[in-house]
Amino acid sequence: MTRTHHLKPTYQLRLVLHRDVIIGPGKAELLEMISQTGSISAAGRTLKMSYKKAWQLIDTMNNHFSSPLVSTSSGGNERGGAHLTELGKQVLTHYRALERQLSLEGSADAQALLSLLAPVSPAHP
Repeated sequence: MTRTHHLKPTYQLRLVLHRDVIIGPGKAELLEMISQTGSISAAGRTLKMSYKKAWQLIDTMNNHFSSPLVSTSSGGNERGGAHLTELGKQVLTHYRALERQLSLEGSADAQALLSLLAPVSPAHP
């Protein structure tokens, strides 16, 4: 069961291994925010996510890929930060490309599958 709520049918791409979602919509969004803000804290705040939760998601991704997707540096007198590694950028690029392939507008198979759904009744929004 998904934790998100959608008013109309949609596809959500998730790469899963054992019990872990290695990358999915939330983790991809977190990677994008880290890339934009240069900070795990700022990315988490933007996504209304605790720093601890953001780190848990990053840790899951970093542990499942051949090398880390996110790299961090300590603060000290200089401001610390986080950035996507080259692998992190590649993973995000491929994930977004797969999402576009599954988009309702971009896939005849996606359209065909949705056309087979039963009509949504007003009692089941």
